[in-house]
Amino acid sequence: MAAFATYQLGSFGSNLTVLDLVRPEMRHLVSDYWGQFPPMNPLWHSILGFTIFCIGIVSMIGNYVVISVFTSTKSLRTPSNLLVVNLAFSDLLMMFTMGPPMVMNCYHETWIYGPLACQLYAAAGSLFGCVSIWTMTMIAFDRYNVIVKGLSGKPMSKNDALVKIAIIWFFALIWTSAPFFGWCRYVPEGNMTSCGTDFLSHKWSNRSYIILYALFVYWTPLFSIIYSYFFILQAVSAHEKNMREQAKKMNVASLRSSENVNQSAECKLAKVALMTISLWFMAWTPYLIINFTGILTNTKITPLATIWGSLFAKANAVYNPIVYGISHPKYRAALQKKYPSLACASEPAEVSDAQSVATASTEEKA
Repeated sequence: MAAFATYQLGSFGSNLTVLDLVRPEMRHLVSDYWGQFPPMNPLWHSILGFTIFCIGIVSMIGNYVVISVFTSTKSLRTPSNLLVVNLAFSDLLMMFTMGPPMVMNCYHETWIYGPLACQLYAAAGSLFGCVSIWTMTMIAFDRYNVIVKGLSGKPMSKNDALVKIAIIWFFALIWTSAPFFGWCRYVPEGNMTSCGTDFLSHKWSNRSYIILYALFVYWTPLFSIIYSYFFILQAVSAHEKNMREQAKKMNVASLRSSENVNQSAECKLAKVALMTISLWFMAWTPYLIINFTGILTNTKITPLATIWGSLFAKANAVYNPIVYGISHPKYRAALQKKYPSLACASEPAEVSDAQSVATASTEEKA
């Protein structure tokens, strides 16, 4: 504690190391690797703590509003939107469980809650992160089914949506619980204010866990989403081309009318989902890079570098309610009625989440 007191009095830049600030009960979880680095400048802890505090407030309010509006508005209680609610619920829990502890740790400049809390904290991040990405993957598959397959696709029922959500949570729990049974482990990260997987150990159990986790929770969803949206954009482009050709034959500027507003809404919803997923990958890619740098290379990872993994991952929980608030017409209209002070615009929009591009095209030809 003497070293800690001296550091607090302003001896940044002395011979202290990161390990000198680790509490005794946490020492067995912290790699000796971090002993080669001096403590982070307290200013970084202050900036990180303040940023996480702001992100946490915005995220919890935003995701609560999304859940409240989608569940209380009859026109939004569709099977597809159950996935949206699940996404908001996961993001809300992520910041509720991870934001406050990290803010307190930044204040103390080290992990203060003990080994068990560290492991539970890391497990929560893994669980809610996995749930979020696979929920957004299911949203992409649903958009693919609605837009690309159209009338030939089987509409998702409420039971289908609930089964998918249950499978997502079960799948995430499997990956989250594995480190508690010896396949990898959860440890404090270099900044000592958050916890994650042990990417510094070159044991095969640690390496295999991180590699397979990345395969099933990062790369597989990524390529699945790319596949879905490639064909979604292809279908939308073909439909728009047909619309322009028909308009040209009829010698009119556009065939757009109140009857096919639904198709326009589908395109917008597809763009919203794609944007949301892109932001998710932007958020979690720093963690992927940090983990793979640790297990596969000898490149030095500094305590400061580990900050960005924590910050970008938690910022992901803010994106989704903002994106849906700005770009989802029916949500925006419902938000205006329920929470007028939070609404982005007051324009009402009667659009159908179930109407497909293929359906609209079929109706035009009929």
